[in-house]
Amino acid sequence: MIKARKFVAGDATAVAQLVATTLRTTNRKDYSAAYIEHDIQQMDAAFFKQKAQQTHFYVFTDAARIIGTGAIGSYWGSQTEYSLFDIFVHPEYQGHGIGRQIIATLEADDYFQQAMRIEIPASITALGFYQKMGYQFKAGMAEVDAEQLYRLEKYPDHRF
Repeated sequence: MIKARKFVAGDATAVAQLVATTLRTTNRKDYSAAYIEHDIQQMDAAFFKQKAQQTHFYVFTDAARIIGTGAIGSYWGSQTEYSLFDIFVHPEYQGHGIGRQIIATLEADDYFQQAMRIEIPASITALGFYQKMGYQFKAGMAEVDAEQLYRLEKYPDHRF
């Protein structure tokens, strides 16, 4: 059974390894090896420890193994806009509803519940998944940006 819990500092190395494996396996069809390796270098254990201090960061486990991650945090310091970050599912677990569980967990978080708008910097690889989850192109821009990411957004139903 897959369980969600908040990230703790001791998770950082396992999370960095999960992200590296996922990028190298799943995202390689959409991104060059150089692009992926650059991302992996940026997202080491220290990166995730810092990210967890700035966001509500969750890990998803199968027994003791971390098989997924996701975070929600403020969009550039806003109190009404938030972003989803670092949503990854281990390649062995993809296609089994874990991504949906991650999104459901993030959308149940206090930050999401107070948000008027949510943004996701989406990889080319994950675009279709996020669209199925109700996220749409920000300002109708259906092109990748300079970081080779799509900017997607959602306006939660609970808006004022």
